[in-house]
Amino acid sequence: MINTFDESRSQFKPYGLTCELWSPSIMRKPDRHNEIEINYFPEVGITYLFQGNKVVVPPKKLTVFWGLIPHQIIDFKSDNPYYVCTVPFSVFLEWKLSAPFVDSLLKGEVLFEALEDNSRYDEFLFNNWLKDINEGGSPEVALLEIHARLSRMSIGNLSSDKKEHTALQSNEISQVERIAIFIAQNYFNPIKVSDIGLAVGLHPDHANSIFKKTFGSTLSEYITEERISHAQRKLAATDQSITDIVFDCGFNSISRFNAAFLKINSCTPREYRKRYR
Repeated sequence: MINTFDESRSQFKPYGLTCELWSPSIMRKPDRHNEIEINYFPEVGITYLFQGNKVVVPPKKLTVFWGLIPHQIIDFKSDNPYYVCTVPFSVFLEWKLSAPFVDSLLKGEVLFEALEDNSRYDEFLFNNWLKDINEGGSPEVALLEIHARLSRMSIGNLSSDKKEHTALQSNEISQVERIAIFIAQNYFNPIKVSDIGLAVGLHPDHANSIFKKTFGSTLSEYITEERISHAQRKLAATDQSITDIVFDCGFNSISRFNAAFLKINSCTPREYRKRYR
């Protein structure tokens, strides 16, 4: 199946962990989602618009950016399909890749693989990830390989298109984005709305208000969703006990965890593990 951008899609609606083939199309509005996005164009690249800055994405080079930065395709030379992977932001931060690599992405840079040798097997890898994630393979293996591939890129020779794209400054990242970063980095701790407000320099009520207006959920709901997402990964990819997972992902009560998990997944953690293992 080959996807195209859905213009009726809500901003910030999560994609989750995906690997898909997409057909390029002119996007009449930007997409925004809180995942790290990875593109690979086997034949011909495209031109994106990032926050008003044009970025020409070359073919045969792994391309990585933070999906929370508004981005849209404004030009393409071929309708041949290309590969798109999305990795939940909290998962990406858990990988603890090199600080310059992570910081560049958080500031809005589009990063390209600069080492030709590192790109030699990328199309082969993407084809494997397609099968693992979509055809009953092993999503946890795909995630391990994506982690390894970005780790290699993060310690290698990186390049970004300085001529046509200027990175966002730290103070240009919006308040909502800073809130999302703080939650993604701290959801496994016993954080409260007041902690978030203090961290981003906003009154807790105002932080909650602007966040709900943007994401459609309260800060508390979003923290719970991040924690349950963490638990889902642990249940699917490890043999860790459910009790240990409860406390690892930030809950301080097994009963609260079970109630939240059931509400989001319509099944118990044990049923979820059985389904995905």
